[in-house]
Amino acid sequence: MQVCVSVRACLWGSLLCLALVSVFPQPAQGQVSSPRRFRSKVLSQNKLHVSWKEPKGHFESYNVMYTTQPGGEETEVQVSKQEGKLIISTFDPSKEYYFKITAVSGAQESKPLHGKHEAQRSGDETVLPQRREDSGVTNENNELSEAEELFQCTTTANADIVILVDGSWSIGRINFRLVRMFLENLVKAFAVEFDKTRIGLAQYSGDPRIEWHLNAHTTKASVIDAVKNLPYKGGNTLTGLALTYIMENSFKPESGSRAGVPKIGILITDGKSQDDVIPPARSLKEAGIELFAIGVKNADENELKAIASPPQETHVYNVADFSVMSDIVEGLTRTVCERVEQLDKTLKGDTRPPSAPMAPPSDLVTSDITARSFQVTWTHAPGLVEKYRVVYYPASGGQPEEKVVHGTENTVMLNYLNSLTEYQVAVFAVYRSSASEALRGSATTLALPMVNFLELFDMTHSTMRVRWKTAAGASGYMILYAPLTEGDTADEKEVKVADNVSEVELEGLTPDTEYTVTVYALYGEEASDPITNQETTLPLTPARNLRFSDVDHSSARLTWDAASRKVNGYRIMYVKTNGVQTNEVDVGRVTSWLLRNLTSLTEYTVAIFAVYDEGQAEPLTDSFTTKSVPEPLGLRSSDVSTESFRVSWQHAASDVVLYRLTWTAMKGGDTEESLVNGNMNSYLITGLRPSTEYEVTLEAVYRDEAESDTVILTESTAERTTTVATTTSTTAAPRYGVRNLQINEETTFSMQVSWQMTDTRNIRHYRLTYVTSKGDRAEETRTVPTGQSSLLLQPLLSDTEYRVTVTSVYHDGDGPSVTRVGRTLPLSAPRSLRVSEEWYNRFRISWDVPPSPTMGYRVVYQPLSGPGPALETFVGEDVNTMLIVNLLSGTEYSVKVIASYTTGSSEALSGRAKTLYLGVTNLTPYQVRMTSMCAQWQPHRHASSYKVVIESLSSSQKQETKLGGGTTRHCFNNLKANNQYKISVSSQLQDGTEGPAVTVIEKTLPVPTPAPTRPPTTTPLPTIPVAKEVCKAAKADLVFLVDGSWSIGDENFLKIIGFLYSTTGALDRIGPDGTQVAIAQFSDDARTEFKLNSYGNKERLLDAITRISYKGGNTKTGRAIQHVKENIFTVEGGVRRGIPKVLVVLTDGRSQDDVNKVSKEIQLEGYIVFAIGFADADYGELVSIASKPSERHVFFVDDLDAFKKIEEKLVTFVCEAASATCPSVPMSGSTTPGFRMMELFGLMENRYGNVAGVSMVPGTFNTFPCFHLHSNALLAQPTRYIHPEGLPSDYTISLLFRLLPDTPQEPFALWEILNKDNEPLVGVILDNGGKTLTFFNNDYRGEFQTVTFEGPDIKKLFYGSFHKLHIAISKTSARVILDCKLVAEKTISAAGNITTDGLEVLGRMVRSRGNRDNSAPFQLQSFDIVCSTSWAGRDKCCELPALRKEVDCPAMPKACTCTQDSKGPPGPAGPPGGPGIRGARGDRGEPGPVGLVGPVGDTGVAGAQGPPGPQGPSGRTIIGPPGGPGQRGEKGEAGQPGTQGVPGSAGAPGREGQAGPRGLPGKDGPPGRQGPSGTIGTPGAPGAPGSSGPPGKQGELGPPGPAGGKGERGERGDLQSAASVQAIARQVCEQLIQSHMARYNSILNHVPSQPVSIRTVPGPPGEPGRQGSAGPQGEQGPPGRPGFPGTNGENGQPGARGLPGEKGEKGAQGVGVQGPRGPQGAPGATGQGRTGTQGAPGRPGNPGTPGRPGVPGAVGLAGPPGYCDQNSCVGYNVGGQGHYKTG
Repeated sequence: MQVCVSVRACLWGSLLCLALVSVFPQPAQGQVSSPRRFRSKVLSQNKLHVSWKEPKGHFESYNVMYTTQPGGEETEVQVSKQEGKLIISTFDPSKEYYFKITAVSGAQESKPLHGKHEAQRSGDETVLPQRREDSGVTNENNELSEAEELFQCTTTANADIVILVDGSWSIGRINFRLVRMFLENLVKAFAVEFDKTRIGLAQYSGDPRIEWHLNAHTTKASVIDAVKNLPYKGGNTLTGLALTYIMENSFKPESGSRAGVPKIGILITDGKSQDDVIPPARSLKEAGIELFAIGVKNADENELKAIASPPQETHVYNVADFSVMSDIVEGLTRTVCERVEQLDKTLKGDTRPPSAPMAPPSDLVTSDITARSFQVTWTHAPGLVEKYRVVYYPASGGQPEEKVVHGTENTVMLNYLNSLTEYQVAVFAVYRSSASEALRGSATTLALPMVNFLELFDMTHSTMRVRWKTAAGASGYMILYAPLTEGDTADEKEVKVADNVSEVELEGLTPDTEYTVTVYALYGEEASDPITNQETTLPLTPARNLRFSDVDHSSARLTWDAASRKVNGYRIMYVKTNGVQTNEVDVGRVTSWLLRNLTSLTEYTVAIFAVYDEGQAEPLTDSFTTKSVPEPLGLRSSDVSTESFRVSWQHAASDVVLYRLTWTAMKGGDTEESLVNGNMNSYLITGLRPSTEYEVTLEAVYRDEAESDTVILTESTAERTTTVATTTSTTAAPRYGVRNLQINEETTFSMQVSWQMTDTRNIRHYRLTYVTSKGDRAEETRTVPTGQSSLLLQPLLSDTEYRVTVTSVYHDGDGPSVTRVGRTLPLSAPRSLRVSEEWYNRFRISWDVPPSPTMGYRVVYQPLSGPGPALETFVGEDVNTMLIVNLLSGTEYSVKVIASYTTGSSEALSGRAKTLYLGVTNLTPYQVRMTSMCAQWQPHRHASSYKVVIESLSSSQKQETKLGGGTTRHCFNNLKANNQYKISVSSQLQDGTEGPAVTVIEKTLPVPTPAPTRPPTTTPLPTIPVAKEVCKAAKADLVFLVDGSWSIGDENFLKIIGFLYSTTGALDRIGPDGTQVAIAQFSDDARTEFKLNSYGNKERLLDAITRISYKGGNTKTGRAIQHVKENIFTVEGGVRRGIPKVLVVLTDGRSQDDVNKVSKEIQLEGYIVFAIGFADADYGELVSIASKPSERHVFFVDDLDAFKKIEEKLVTFVCEAASATCPSVPMSGSTTPGFRMMELFGLMENRYGNVAGVSMVPGTFNTFPCFHLHSNALLAQPTRYIHPEGLPSDYTISLLFRLLPDTPQEPFALWEILNKDNEPLVGVILDNGGKTLTFFNNDYRGEFQTVTFEGPDIKKLFYGSFHKLHIAISKTSARVILDCKLVAEKTISAAGNITTDGLEVLGRMVRSRGNRDNSAPFQLQSFDIVCSTSWAGRDKCCELPALRKEVDCPAMPKACTCTQDSKGPPGPAGPPGGPGIRGARGDRGEPGPVGLVGPVGDTGVAGAQGPPGPQGPSGRTIIGPPGGPGQRGEKGEAGQPGTQGVPGSAGAPGREGQAGPRGLPGKDGPPGRQGPSGTIGTPGAPGAPGSSGPPGKQGELGPPGPAGGKGERGERGDLQSAASVQAIARQVCEQLIQSHMARYNSILNHVPSQPVSIRTVPGPPGEPGRQGSAGPQGEQGPPGRPGFPGTNGENGQPGARGLPGEKGEKGAQGVGVQGPRGPQGAPGATGQGRTGTQGAPGRPGNPGTPGRPGVPGAVGLAGPPGYCDQNSCVGYNVGGQGHYKTG
């Protein structure tokens, strides 16, 4: 106990600490500390229990040596560190035992702890002070012997003896028992009677108190009885104040002090006083009081000498320990007895007549009271007064001060006082030879004037302005501001300004962060009470209104609106929506940028980040799709001859690589082809037949191998001419048709027709006819002159296909006709309606213009609810944005934009927009009285002022006032009693905009009427408390675990019972339909008072609580929590499935066993735990017991009388946690309202064995269990068990699952709720065939609604991998978040509630009917429903290997490297905290009555130190009054893990060798060199990013095997099926295989080939790939599938391979930053794919033409950082017998 006390005392002051270090030297660094506090206890006739307290610091075990006397037999025993005790089974009660106990660490031993046990009767316990070898003190017994005859004072002299006892914390409860024994022996030495010696006693610490006066007891037995029941006070050590106190209170006639009787004062203390003792000691001695001073242990001997009367040799005693106080009893009593006799003779020998008593002054008056001073006035005392002595000091304790004025003065001003402090004032009249009694009074100073009307305004993203009203007399102001987060206290900043400043700007703030701002008025070194306000900085302004233009096949222009003038630039990130490689470019302060080198017909997602000095704003995102590559333009022919003609064209684009030109005779013949360089635009076709029509096709081939649409031209060669020798004749002139007939420039009502003219000789004109393709209109004809080659056709019908024919008309007939088909544009509607710049009375809408030219747009908008007609406006064709003003605040509008055309109007583009709500919230009345009432509200963040009106509903009375924007409450006076009033609050902006009035109606109280006089009645029975409103919906299994140890006491236990009575009384329904309550009481063991199902109504429950009896014992909290878990939260105890399990623990001390492990277990199992501590409870232990967050689940009060302060909050939190609609459940390290669906369906590691059709397999990591639901599972639970109150309005469905090869193609419900008729109410459906995801429910009107999601992201769910799926359901939308990335969102209506008379099922096939329900097989790892739509944003997807970041994720379950339960050595002491702002003084309590004498209990274990009080506002540079001594701190918690280490350097490439067979596992050897690759082993954890090597040779692709049949369901823990093992390997290697396949596809895609149809046995869906070429030598296939996981072993031979290196020391946690890419790896070995089981043969592929070689594919992205491999600690054994667990 010495060491404990001395360390605690060290914290009280540096001087005392130096003294203690000299007495108890601390162990040097590296030295082992000694055990402490030896205890022995006889358990039985032959068993002795020996224990001790664990030493501080590191050690490994104990060495215990003990010797018995007589006999001298010596025994040595080794005791483990965890045991910490020894039981001697050969105990001989007739012998003495001498013990020597040392702590051992390696080769070092501590100094020994010595102990001795003497023969005692069974059950006694001995507590011996520890003795170090070098201490020089050997005390082997701590009991005061009463065998000797005590000294008796037999003098006839009377005396008044006042004993002043130190009751500070440093003494401790055990030592205070020794003080009581000392006092008892002291009292026994004197003849105590009313007319003989009188003894009074006062106890002191921070403030003194009278335990009993001199005239309180008239017999010695009565005084001894009072000593035995003397309570221990506790507190600081203010001896000077205590000496003054007994002078003014104990040695007074009214307290029993007698004139002419010797007066003795005896002081007992154990430490140095924290105030000055010399003046009060001198005053006592000058008043004739003889002082004796007794110091124990750490007392200051110089201080004792200054207090005691001379001579010091007989009046000062100083002993080394409380246990030896008995040695000085006789000497002290003899000396006191002798001095009483001498003083009595002196007093009786003085024969002078006693002088007349000096009268004191009268009529004490205090006036002119301020915060720092007040005036004291009195009426003069009679006689010749030389001066007046005015003594004043704080009533709560402090250094007395005094002022002396001349005897003619009767007033004095007391200055430099503390504010808001009660001062005791005593005025003494001082005469020439004596002083009068004191005239006493008191006064309380006022509080320092504080700042009021604190306003925060003009917020930007990095600044805000602060304004306040000045305080009178302030010397300056201090502003403290800090972000309202759980960050470092260093984040708090301080600004000081002069007294004439009332407005300041705070700079350097973090964007989008809520700050708390506190302002103090300074008065010299003191500060007023603070005023605080909160406001949030604006977020960094993002870019707005992203638009895409000039989109073609390889480029697109981005345009956006500027974010802010403070922006530094913009960062553009774009990625193929289905790709992984992200491109990024910083573009400076521009608002437009052209993206180049894009891929045609590809969707790109673009994000624009505005970059500021403070970081980057939220991204502005949108997507666009590039167009197809353009075809060549203007294909035409020329230079026609009999055997050739030339074709020419315009270039399609600048990035054409080549043109493919083909020509074929129309009457049959071979097709010929030529590849033309991309920079050429003409080609001469030769080798043709005369007078033959040819069809010519032209395609452009681009850099990315995309090919354009084909352009077709027909042309005929010229006729061969014939010459006759005698007669020259020519054939008839040929007739030509037009060439290159084209239709373009289509609009909604017209189209342009153009052609190329042939030889115009002999052509009269052209005839153009056009008709609708349907033929529903008459054909129309136009004649075109010969010199014209185009014609605009109008007016035409919109969105109609026309057939256009052009014929050349010759003089002698018609030439060939050419026909083309064209289509007019539809009346397209605008697209992509966007809403921005929402404000309280306006918003802006924007849209994308349709492709067709319009005449303008009609904009129609109307409120969705409430009054208001539809308003309409028209804007021109060049407008695509509009600011709509003069709107109602907080109102949702429907908006429609309609495009107007000459031929009609388009469909409406519809959307919704909502103005911001300009109104206060939570308007509530309070402090309602007869003539006044107050109102409070939640302020509006943009309001600059409020108009507050109150008006009577029954009269014309009305009051109106205008308040500042920071005001949150207002009170109205001069109202009429019993009248109804309407209070209205309207928010106003700085521009004068006024929001709607928010109103509330309240009635003033009536004038009370006097109650009629009632006849006396008997005391009524206690009424049953009324349930609190918050508990009306509570439904839980609630257990109270109550500390019943000896330290509680009978009186306090009754207070605990009262607390339980009022807390359970706040509940509503008690029993199976509501909340069930159980109570257990614990000490050494736990006792169940009653179980959950014991009582079914509140009356019987409350009656049972009042009958609980006090238990008594030690404090074993860990064992008690285990008892509750195993004996109360059971089916027999009444626990119900699907109902929250809530445990409330009440304790007053630190547990004597381990609570961390069992607390963590029950929290992980879903229990909600509240911890309430009082008195000496350990706050850190409470935090480990309770659920997270601690601020909701941990409560601490100083004593049981303070229970009322926390009762309301505790009941609220417990009832909220017990809500049946959304109970609190543990999730991701804290409690969150929701449902643990896996637990509710029985899919738990310790329960799944009872569920049919379910087996357990490894999940995404080996440490995560996953459950395989087979086709016969069809898990179902009654809805009333899972959701007894239905579903909440907003929630998130969270699922981690994967589909299997045997998952059917038909739709099935992952989860759904059915009514009693098996009709679906709500659920999630997967369609494996259609690759869609559907959510359905019934809306608030009862109508069935569904939303279906599809697309590339949704398709990932069906590729056989694990995916984390969140579906966030709100009142307006359904969002799908896949793998923590938002992929889709759709609008829905608010849902109606569900019935609870049906079932909830997993995996049910949609087409199931009646009794033939069956389910789909799939694997499910986690399933939760969280009562929030923001859960997906907080989820980190830590269960997915590709997304897991160790720095952000909790430790893996069962991970052996994560020592959550262990604690490290204590951390170094922190620096002393700064002085805090002094709080208001509490009311002083009255001394309680002396309690009854209780039974003498066993010596208890020393209680743990109480926790520190709540931290006040930061004092910063304000110097407050000196603080009291701090309490001893507890051992520090384990430090946080270090940061992630950087990746190691790349190893040297290994020598290529043949893959050998798998080797047997080897032992760890010395480090070896890198060897060749071996066979694929068990899937490992992702490592640090490595370098990407060149592609290896492709292995032969094996044919797919047939699907395996379902195996028999194994017993729990049996060998997993081969399919499960393959699933693990496939999941772990999936990304690697896909990256290789992408590379092979990239190579193969450069080789054009004919389509090949391949039929295979159905397997798990794979990524779609391009067809490969077929030929005599096939291309190598992709790598084979990974092998079965096996035991870890060395890689096989051949190839010289070094032995594995020794296991290295655990590396320090590294930083989690992506390392640079490693060097290029050596070529990989030839792939050795495993041949699968023979499948059905596929048809041979058609031979393909050789393709052009392609460019290498891009290198894939680096993988995520590695993580601690817990797979080596725990897993599911594959290939062994059963599964095993380690770590």
